[in-house]
Amino acid sequence: MSLQVAPQVLEALVQIISGGPGLGSGQPIGIYRTGPQIASFLRACGAEAMTMGSRLPSLHASLEKVLERDDAGEILTRIVEAAANPTDFRDADHHRTVVEYLNARLQANGMILRMFDGRMRCQPLAQSASVTAGLSARINVFRFDTVQADLDRAMQNCSADPEDAVTSASSLLESMCRSILIEMNMPLPEKKDLGSLYKAVREPLALSAARDDLPIEISNDVRSILGGLTTIIQGVAALRTHAGDAHGRERGHPKIDGRIARLALHTASAAALFLLETWERRTGRALPQHQATQTTAIHATET
Repeated sequence: MSLQVAPQVLEALVQIISGGPGLGSGQPIGIYRTGPQIASFLRACGAEAMTMGSRLPSLHASLEKVLERDDAGEILTRIVEAAANPTDFRDADHHRTVVEYLNARLQANGMILRMFDGRMRCQPLAQSASVTAGLSARINVFRFDTVQADLDRAMQNCSADPEDAVTSASSLLESMCRSILIEMNMPLPEKKDLGSLYKAVREPLALSAARDDLPIEISNDVRSILGGLTTIIQGVAALRTHAGDAHGRERGHPKIDGRIARLALHTASAAALFLLETWERRTGRALPQHQATQTTAIHATET
C-alpha cells in the first residue's frame, strides 16, 4: 500500500528540486539541477532515480516510486529536508521563500518544516501549537534567528528532555527582549536575566499594568492581563532556575515531565508573540499580508 501524499506536495518538490523547466520564463522557486544532478540528489536521500523522458517527468516518477516503499515516510522526509537544505541556496531570502512555499503545501499532510540547530527538520504539525506556529512565522519574517533557535530547541525537547525545553523556553523570551531592545536602538540592561530584560522593554512598549491611558470600560481587564504577562515571565524564569538544566543537574535532581515543559513553552511563546506584535504595532513594522493574524484585544487599546 502506497503512502498517501497530497499532489501539491509532490509538485512542490518537483519544482524545488529541479528548479522548474529552465526555460528562462521567470524566477524558479527552487534550484536548477540537471538530470544527473537530480539523480545524485535522490540517491543521496536513499531514493531510486527513474528515467521517464525529461527531467521533470523523471523526477515526478521517482517521487511516486518512493511512495510505494515500506519506508516511504522516512525517505520522503529526507527528500523534503534535503530540498530545503539552507546551505544550497544563494541567500537567506531565497531559502525563506522555498520554506514558506513548501510549508504551505506540507500542511495538507499535517507536516511542517522548521530549522533546528542549523538544519531543516520535517515534523508533524501536531507537535506545534498554533501559538508557536504564529511566533515562528513572525520571527522568520523579522529574522530574529536567536529566538527561532530557542523555540526550535524547546519544541524538539519537550518530551525527550523537558528540563532543557524549559531552559529554552526561558531563553526564547530573553532572546525576544534582547532583539526588540536592539531593534529599538535601546541599551541592554546591566543584568541580562529575563526579569531585567523584560523590565527594559516593558516601558517603551507601554506594557506596564499601572498605565492610566486605557478606556475606562476595559481598563481593569487590560491591567489584569498585563499583570498576568509579568507573572508568566516571572514563572518561566523561576521554573528555569528550579527545574531547567542551565545550572547543571545533580544526582537526585527532581525531574519534570513533558506536560510542564509544554506549558512553559506555550505560555512563553504566547508572551513572546505578544511582545513581538506590540513592537510591530508601535514601530509600524507591518508583516506581509498573508502572514497577518487577528490582533489581540489589548492591541485595540493602541498599545
